[in-house]
Amino acid sequence: MKNYKAKLGKVNTFIFDFDGVLSDGMVLLTEEGHYLRKTSVKDGYALQLAVKKGFRIIIISGAKAEGMHKRLYNLNIKDIFLGVENKLEKYKEVKEKYGFEDENVVYMGDDIPDFEVLKSVGVATCPADAATEIKEIADYISDKKGGEGCARDIIEQVLKIHKLWMNNDAYHW
Repeated sequence: MKNYKAKLGKVNTFIFDFDGVLSDGMVLLTEEGHYLRKTSVKDGYALQLAVKKGFRIIIISGAKAEGMHKRLYNLNIKDIFLGVENKLEKYKEVKEKYGFEDENVVYMGDDIPDFEVLKSVGVATCPADAATEIKEIADYISDKKGGEGCARDIIEQVLKIHKLWMNNDAYHW
């Protein structure tokens, strides 16, 4: 892994995959055919705090479910792209829309559909249980698995570098 901490001071945008990053990657299938996903409230706390602190949070996921959208929207995340077939194209689209540079982005992905975007961003990160190919190109591999606090891990590190972690307003959710 490269020295990623030196790059965190330039970060103003977080992009996350959903399944395998914000969820544990497992789905329960109900009799009605609905998929249920498990997410971490610790990740949720960090996501909404990053938004409050002025960071851009973007979700780019190949999966698509109303429950995912509701969860993210309730955390004040507005840039939610579900059902994305080509994540690199979507990344380039949002990069152009907001005018940020690759060096301003932390991306966390866990599997092959994230590979090309991870190669493009300033800080490529992944959960502990990411695919081998993803770990090989990651600047940082969290010690947390997908859906078990990996998003909070990298958000906390960035907020600490920016001196925005554990401020008085951080206690209120």
